[in-house]
Amino acid sequence: MKTALGPLLALPLAACALNSAAQDKRPNILLFMVDDMGWQDTSVPFTDSITANNRKYLTPNMERLAASGMKFTSAYASAISSPSRCSLITGANAARHKVTNWTLHRDRTTDEKSDVATPPEWNYNGISMVPGINNTFVGGSFVENLRGAGYHTIHCGKAHFGAIDTPGENPVHFGFEANITGSAAGGLATYLSEKNFGHRQDGTPVSPFAIAGLEKYWGTGTFATEALTQEAIKALDKAKKYNQPWFLYMSHYAVHIPVDRDMRFYQKHLDRGLGEKEAAYASLVEGMDKSLGDLLDWIEANGEADNTIVIFMSDNGGFAASNEWREGELHTQNAPLRSGKGSLLEGGIREPMIVRWPGHTAQASQCDDYVIIEDFYPSILEMAGVECNDTIDGVSFVPLIEGTSNPSKGRALLWNFPNAWGLPGPGIDFNCAMRLDNWKIIYNYVTGEKELYDLAKDPFEHRNLASVNKKKLGQMSTLLGNLLRERGAQRPTLKATGLPAPWPDEL
Repeated sequence: MKTALGPLLALPLAACALNSAAQDKRPNILLFMVDDMGWQDTSVPFTDSITANNRKYLTPNMERLAASGMKFTSAYASAISSPSRCSLITGANAARHKVTNWTLHRDRTTDEKSDVATPPEWNYNGISMVPGINNTFVGGSFVENLRGAGYHTIHCGKAHFGAIDTPGENPVHFGFEANITGSAAGGLATYLSEKNFGHRQDGTPVSPFAIAGLEKYWGTGTFATEALTQEAIKALDKAKKYNQPWFLYMSHYAVHIPVDRDMRFYQKHLDRGLGEKEAAYASLVEGMDKSLGDLLDWIEANGEADNTIVIFMSDNGGFAASNEWREGELHTQNAPLRSGKGSLLEGGIREPMIVRWPGHTAQASQCDDYVIIEDFYPSILEMAGVECNDTIDGVSFVPLIEGTSNPSKGRALLWNFPNAWGLPGPGIDFNCAMRLDNWKIIYNYVTGEKELYDLAKDPFEHRNLASVNKKKLGQMSTLLGNLLRERGAQRPTLKATGLPAPWPDEL
């Protein structure tokens, strides 16, 4: 894979071919994506010890997957859903594709009002594989590459790639041959079939977040997570007859708000001593974990366990914060990481990630080197044996799995959020950030404040070294400014001056 070079470079459509050596037994691929799941929303520890938050949750199937594969302790995404999902599909960093906040309605920004800054004219219509819609990033799709190489491709659950009435609203546009419920919606009205998943009795949706395509489950008492799992299994039953390898993107709405109670598990968590809000959230988590287990069971029962890659990931941090703000108001915590969804502190961008690739990942192994969501594009294609010359920002993490090299070393990861999400909290609104080896810098476009952390010594970002190590701060500021400009990043305009906010190396 090539890496992206210039700030104005649009990522081309696929020019991919199947390795001749890979044609005999191509692996099936299950990408299991969870929505808003924090690093600690699981009984699987992603730090050196089991934390109090790990003990809140029961995720035996995540434990099962981790025991049979490789756990990534430094896997990153964007702080908000749409930027992550657009990076996943296109392989482009969010600074380049400019879908930097969440998308929904065509030609309508989702930024909250701010007294101090105006967000840039970002790509609020999302991504597309064809030109023609304003405020849209045009790029390739790794799914289309898989389809072109002979894979049967299935989307199930949440999409959130483009706004309503744009090509990007439909996963089929990106190479999925089957689409189960995927739309422009970034969340759901309700998980409850008793409420028709957000529809009135006459079938009209109560909001853009109503889940379409699950009418057969209305009024049955089937939780949305379970309904999607059943539909995914039906799609796999069909795929098995095609004599093709398959790719299933199992993209759950769980564990996104609303925190509806999954009654299959809710009482259990009350009995374990959790409060009502915590028990409701734990039931969402366990329902998601059951879905993972059901799919793993299907793979094993159909004799495909030795030839199926399973990848587990979340699209951003948990909808929570550390004890610094709004303690008790939200339903989960990311501690020992600080902050949560929407923040460029670790709690907003570090995710639980597990990979099981039979014959390649060692059982119960662990990788502490960092990866980021756009890396899935080249990695999945390489694991599938599909050669590509696409120009992208993502870097394959296959060498980390196989121990052949370390592409993380000396590689800068970039985040850009020149937007106003609206919730208060540290690291939220008008920020950019970069990680380079063990060092991380966060820069606020509005205040000019900089934070500098040595993640090797301070992984939970408790000690800001900006005033202590000014030499390193200057180096990181220069690198961050250069990388932002290279990727064509946008910045907000300051209302006090009417001018664009300074780049981090201009202060």
